[in-house]
Amino acid sequence: MSDDFPFLATQTAACPATLLARAQDLPTPRVALVNAGSINALQGIREAAALGLATPVLIGDRDKITATAAQIGWDITPYRLEHAPHEQAAARAAALARNGEVDSIMKGQIHTSTFLMGLLPSAAGLREKDVRCGHVFHITKPGSDRPLLLTDAALNVDPDVATRKACLAHAVRLATILGDTNVKAGLLAPTEDPIPSIPNTMEAAEIAAWAKDALPNAIVQGPMALDLIFSKAAAEAKNYASEVAGDADIMLVPNITSGNALFKLMVLGMGCCAGGLVMGLKVPVLLTSRSQQAPDRICAAALGAIVAAAS
Repeated sequence: MSDDFPFLATQTAACPATLLARAQDLPTPRVALVNAGSINALQGIREAAALGLATPVLIGDRDKITATAAQIGWDITPYRLEHAPHEQAAARAAALARNGEVDSIMKGQIHTSTFLMGLLPSAAGLREKDVRCGHVFHITKPGSDRPLLLTDAALNVDPDVATRKACLAHAVRLATILGDTNVKAGLLAPTEDPIPSIPNTMEAAEIAAWAKDALPNAIVQGPMALDLIFSKAAAEAKNYASEVAGDADIMLVPNITSGNALFKLMVLGMGCCAGGLVMGLKVPVLLTSRSQQAPDRICAAALGAIVAAAS
């Protein structure tokens, strides 16, 4: 990065090679890009298409999409173009997914709230009744292909226990799809002790107890402070017995503030690559931050291809 702030990473992120290779071995998914008329949105889906991660379905204002494609020198005539401007675009993508005409949905130049309001309500037909959706980030540090799955850092603002259970289940499912047969999850809290005056510690203990029966293919522990999730040495120093400490595949956060701060610290401060998906709908939804770079978008597209093939 060009910034001089001393806590910003100097390493360049990259989409994990093994994740990319696995996605490229699968059938190429049809990806609906919602409000596809901006340069960034079209360049993102163009990158995915060039890598064999997407067959674009471009949704939005037809004239704007065509003009922007010409501006960046991309011939979009081989691809399906759906005229559904502004707020109509997300609803159109939902209809295509509901009818089996696309395999995943990608956010383009559209406010996240408007985008999700076209996809998440039961009336959109993409979510089974009472199913709670969750966002999962797949985060890898430079030089490593092993991810930490972080949930939920982008969708649920202040989730209750039931929503966090659903987010954890989504993350375990994603880890399993990716081939992890010994999933380990840490439930983030400020301390490892359940303390009534710190409600999220009590809730973490409740979620961990629930997971023993509900998620039998995962080892779930909590509450756990961040140092315990990341470091076996910290666990040893605190005499904290744990199979998860220093070896977590998943981190479940108590709210969006802590999750979003962790995600951005790992990207900006550690140079990590982070691709994100919303799970719990009929198709995976690729939802990335506006400030994220090409490797993150490629990672999200690869994840979308893998999850779509497993659905």
